[in-house]
Amino acid sequence: RVMWQPTGPDHGIFLEVLPRRTLLTRPGRGGKLRPVAANLDQVLIVIAPEPPYDLLLVDQYLVVCEHHHLQPVILLNKTDLVTPTEWSRIEADLAPYRNLYPLLSVSAKTGEGMEALHAILKGKTSMFAGQSGVGKSSLLKTLIPDKEIRIGALSSSTRRGRHTTTSAMLFHLKEGGDIIDTPGVSVFGLANIDPHRLADGYKEFRPFAEQCRFNDCRHAGDLGCRVKQAVDEGKISAARYRRYLKLLQKLPEIS
Repeated sequence: RVMWQPTGPDHGIFLEVLPRRTLLTRPGRGGKLRPVAANLDQVLIVIAPEPPYDLLLVDQYLVVCEHHHLQPVILLNKTDLVTPTEWSRIEADLAPYRNLYPLLSVSAKTGEGMEALHAILKGKTSMFAGQSGVGKSSLLKTLIPDKEIRIGALSSSTRRGRHTTTSAMLFHLKEGGDIIDTPGVSVFGLANIDPHRLADGYKEFRPFAEQCRFNDCRHAGDLGCRVKQAVDEGKISAARYRRYLKLLQKLPEIS
């Protein structure tokens, strides 16, 4: 962010570089953190039926958003590919998130849900995140049709997408707002998150974590853990909790 002073209709001078409101980072070479995007308001976590979504990755995105005080939005793209049978499975998979975060179903191909997506993006600085091949570039092309945006196809052998974004780009939306499209955001690093603070990224844990017997409880079988008790009582999704334990175990590896 900068302060600038106009000196004419199309000219101006920079006066000051302002502090960043938010900064999203990921691990780089030598363990150093590299900036991914700054001054974001929200991150749209894009998933799709093809390639199959990875809820562990979704939870990792959500943890990063929570720790950086960013609003996450879970965006199911390619709804035109979903069969009635698949809808039942997807609804069950996404049920634990419905009371936690905004969820939106869209299709860049048919236009379903695009009006609601425009409303979410209006007036905010947003970034798309997700696996390669989930249709981020197709969504951008639909949102900003006058821009030249490359769209890739899924590999026929692996059903995985290929990266089409090679450099960071900032796109302005006509109705107000900006979208940052950045290469290499398929994995957000947790390198700067202490294992004892991982649970802070789980909104539904917080009311129960405050009641744990020990302040440094990691909610992984610790004595007097109210989070685990809440899981056993059905107050916290058992599937989300199992993925939390996986992330906790993988944290040094991810970092």
